[in-house]
Amino acid sequence: MAADLGLTVARVPRVIAALGIVGTLVAGYAGGIGWAVAFVVGAIAAYYNFRLIERFVNRLAQAMVERPGKRPKLPGLKLFMQLALFVAGAFVILRFSGFNLMVAFCGFLVCPAAVMIEAIYYLITYYGHS
Repeated sequence: MAADLGLTVARVPRVIAALGIVGTLVAGYAGGIGWAVAFVVGAIAAYYNFRLIERFVNRLAQAMVERPGKRPKLPGLKLFMQLALFVAGAFVILRFSGFNLMVAFCGFLVCPAAVMIEAIYYLITYYGHS
């Protein structure tokens, strides 16, 4: 069975969305609408963060393939500024709106959780289990 990493990376946004929905429901049940909104803002930021990282890695790989042996010119500053602006905007909105920052941070953690779930799924699917 051949591993297709492209499919694995394509599934991560769906896992982020599923974890975001479940987490929003749990946060809403535990702390009300304020917590639910804070969690969903964190989950949206996590999705956006994943897409920025994915785009950066794709551009880096493409630059390395097109010009082997040369150091690629990285568009990292532009991507970093986009992410920093988004995070700063989300922080200001959450901070001054009275939403719980810790719940929003938990929402932001759906991205690493989705990547870990996909990694475990990949390992079990392609390498079996003992």
